[in-house]
Formats: sequence, structure tokens, C-alpha cells
Amino acid sequence: MTSRKVIKIVESTKNALRNESVSVSFQEAIGDLLDLVTVLVNQVGLNSSNSSKPPSSDPYRPRRTTRRSSGKKRKSGAQPGHKGSRLLPSEKPDVIEQILVDQSTLPAGSYEHVGFESRQVFDIEVSFKVTEYQAEILRNKKGIEFIADFPVGVTEKTQYGNAVKATSVYMSQHQLIPQARVSDLFKSQFGLSLSIGSVNNFNFLAAKKLEDLKFDSWLKSRLLASKVLHADETGINVGGDNYWIHCLCNGDSTFFFAHKKRGTEAMDMMNVLPYFKGLLVHDHWKPYFTYICKHILCNAHHRRELERAFEQDGQVWALKMKNFLDKLNKSVSDAGGILPDKEILRYRKRYQKILSLANKECPENLKQRAQSKSRNLLERLLVFEEETLRFMENENAPFTNNQGERDLRMTKVQQKISGCFRSMKAAQNFCLIRSYLSTCRKHGLSPMEALQILFCGKLPEFMSA
Repeated sequence: MTSRKVIKIVESTKNALRNESVSVSFQEAIGDLLDLVTVLVNQVGLNSSNSSKPPSSDPYRPRRTTRRSSGKKRKSGAQPGHKGSRLLPSEKPDVIEQILVDQSTLPAGSYEHVGFESRQVFDIEVSFKVTEYQAEILRNKKGIEFIADFPVGVTEKTQYGNAVKATSVYMSQHQLIPQARVSDLFKSQFGLSLSIGSVNNFNFLAAKKLEDLKFDSWLKSRLLASKVLHADETGINVGGDNYWIHCLCNGDSTFFFAHKKRGTEAMDMMNVLPYFKGLLVHDHWKPYFTYICKHILCNAHHRRELERAFEQDGQVWALKMKNFLDKLNKSVSDAGGILPDKEILRYRKRYQKILSLANKECPENLKQRAQSKSRNLLERLLVFEEETLRFMENENAPFTNNQGERDLRMTKVQQKISGCFRSMKAAQNFCLIRSYLSTCRKHGLSPMEALQILFCGKLPEFMSA
């Protein structure tokens, strides 16, 4: 039995109860039970296509594909005309080994050398090297000694180099490998004994360098100057307690921030949104509306909620609205990011017409304190028409908040692998380092390159421009 059919039975049972000569208290008790049945049925029917649940939670989820069949049978692999790529030979190989012909295996006769046929093998060497610096000591006639200066950063009798530190932070904070496994990897692959404490210390050192170099100030000024910001947040576990990581980002920069609260207290401490005047994209979390800027609602969330309203509540208007948004998004994309005024007016009238029909199909129930999910969605689309449709009249406005969700997604991976952060400071360091690495990657700089620059006590060149 489908969830839609169960909900219809629940509604018909409620109507039948009102017509029966039973006490009001009995009606209310049965009504509460029927409401509970409705809630449970709705939960069972939720998946990644009609809610915010991740695809990994879908049971026996079918394989999705965006490929369209042309009706022709094709062999697997690259098709005719495809421009492939391969491993190109190096002009300057590191090692050259010449293989001479064993002339004893050749037929009798005389031979002359005419050249070589070359083949190259690309491989890696996993090892570490130890550099010893010997500072000269000079003594004058008075017995005073003068010692040459060691290179900057060489302060201990024995210490790890910047490449070790950068690799450790890369594996721990970027690849999200637990610290114990990072330690094991260094020992088994590099032959270098690196304790878990050292791995943790390198993470703290990377964060400290970013603080000293004022990376967060540069990042906030960059975000404040941008035209569009995507905002999102997700829960994390810090020492067994629930905390939140907030994300502000765009295609240019990423800013993560850990805080105990989810609302405006945390957002104010980020010190960006109170002064931001551009376009803010989010998923209708109400605290965002306290900031004076132009808002854009994520239509990916709308599409999922409309899908649920149609599948579970049988709301035909929801399917029409979902198809309308898809068509509108394609029209905006085909038009280069913004529609002509006449097209904007036409689509706006179509939007309002669908919602007008929806009001009849899903009317407000004044007898209920809490409205249905479908009615709540309808009212949101009515009240926030401008924020929903802004993407069709502003070329900088996106259709969804996918940028924010993508940047925040690896945080959930970290939680799945490591479970929690041991302290708030560890969570803050993670946010600062991930903000730096994500921003560098958006500017074409690999995480390892970014970390090597950082451990040399500098920020990348694009941050000084």
C-alpha cells in the first residue's frame, strides 16, 4: 500500500469520526494516533529525491544516468572521433639504461651500431632524506666564538622538514585520514617514525601560521567584496556535544566557521553577513533573513519538497510547479543567464497561476494549529516569490545552493571517518585549514603546493594581489 493511499484512509477516518456520536476526548485521542500514523508514513516515504536525505541513505537505490539513448547499439569505451589522451614520453628522463645486444645470439656476420629504440617507465620512489647543516665556528684571539647562522626555521638538534609537515597536514586535514593512520602511513611507506602527537602538532602549527599571516582577514574582505555568497551549515560532534560548522562561499573563496549555535549568534561572529550587501543564497533557514541583503532561495530544495508533496500528499500542483521550475531554469540557461523583460513577466504570471490553483487544491485549514507540509511549502512559495524567481532576472543569481552544499559535504565525510573532534580548538583549526585549502584549490593551486608555501611562512601570490 502506497503512502498516499494510507494518508487518504487516515483523512477519511478523521471525517468519519466527526460524524459519529462519540465524545470529543475520544475523537482527539484517535486523531492524535492518526496524526502519528501520518508522520511515520511520511518518514518511510522520504528519500534523496524528495527530501534533504543523502543518496547514500536510499535503500536499494537505482543507478541514475543522465545519458539519453540514441537507439543505436554502441560498444563500450571511447566512441569514434573521441580525442583520447595517453602518457607522453619525458624529454629529460631521470635515469637512462642502455641495453646492448648480446651478439653471441646473432647469426655470424658484421654489424654496425645505428641507434636505440626507447621505451620509458614512469614510477615513484618513496623515501626520506636527512640534511645536516654544519654551521662554521670561528674563534678570535680573545677566545670569543662566532657561529654561522642556520637557515630560517632550523632551530632544533633534530626536526622534521616542511615537506613532512605539509604531507602530514595534507593527509590529515585534506584527505581526512585519521591521525593514527597518518602515523602508520609514514612509518610503513616512508620508513619515518612520526607519532600521533606530531601529526596533531603539525595541524595546530598550520592553523597558527594562517592566524599569524592574517589569512582570515584577507578571506573576509574577499567575501564582503563578492557579488554572490552561498550559505549553509551542518552539525558536527565536538567532544560528544552537538556543534555546527557554518559555510560562506562562492566559486572564488570558502570560509568555514565552527560554533556551538546554529543561528545569528554564530553568523554574527563570522563577521561577514552583517556587512554583506550582495546576493545571499540559502535554503530558507530563517536567521539568514535577519541580514539586509538580497536573498535567493535554493530551488533544489524546492524541487525535492515539491516531489514529496506530489508523491506522498498527491498534490498535482506540486508536480506542475516542479516541471515549471525545471523549464524556467533551462530557459534562463539557454538565454545566457538572464531573461528578457517580456519573458520574465510571462513566467511570473505562470508561476502565480500555478499557486492560485494550488490554493484551491491545498487550502488553509483554520481548524488545525499546524498546517501540512504541502501547505507550508505553498505559503513559502507565495510569500517568497521574488527570492524564488530572482535567478531569472539577475545573471549573478544561481538556481540552487549547490555550491555551498558541495563545499560543506567533505565535513560529513570527516565525521563518518573520525567520528568527532576532541576539542573545539581542533574543530576551529580544521575549519581554518580547510578554508585555506579550498580557496587555494579554487585558484588553481593544489593542496600540497598550498601547504608547502604556508610552512615556508608565506601566503600564495594571488592573496597578495
